[in-house]
Amino acid sequence: MNPQQPVLDVAPLNCVPYMGPTNADDMFSSPTKENTEAVEAIGPAMIFLPSQSTREELDNIMAATKNGVALTGAAATGSVGPVIGKVDIGELEDSYYFRVALPGVSMDKRDFNCDIEPDGKVVIKGMSTTGEKIVCKNFQIFHMLTQNLCPPGLFTASFQLPGPVNNEDAKSYLANGMLEAVVKRM
Repeated sequence: MNPQQPVLDVAPLNCVPYMGPTNADDMFSSPTKENTEAVEAIGPAMIFLPSQSTREELDNIMAATKNGVALTGAAATGSVGPVIGKVDIGELEDSYYFRVALPGVSMDKRDFNCDIEPDGKVVIKGMSTTGEKIVCKNFQIFHMLTQNLCPPGLFTASFQLPGPVNNEDAKSYLANGMLEAVVKRM
């Protein structure tokens, strides 16, 4: 703990799943007075909302909640897509090792580039090939129902190694969505 950071004394949140409208045929009904009173009796709450909620439905639910946090989409289901550019860095006396998560990134050398500068700055540029709305695979066309992976297109990720390096003496390997490299320290 950071002694300069104040510790907040707050009541713990209760996790309350959103049960949806009371009438199964009515997807857009507002919370009832009974449901609102039940939520207020619980106290501060974290409400998990369905991904298909309309803006109006979300606004109605939030209006009925006097205090708490509302989560939707991937945050509500606990599912998130892989993140491009997460980095692990290791060191020895004479070299640095790093690995970078690059899920869904094209491994074609025309679409991918990793530059290591003498000061230790690493710049990775590439193209993500996931997250599209329509996927053609094995002569079939799939309309994606979920899209949790990185959106398709160009990306840049950069980070700093702990010290200067000999960027002419680097060995790297890109496979299975992971870039690994060893570069000699100066």
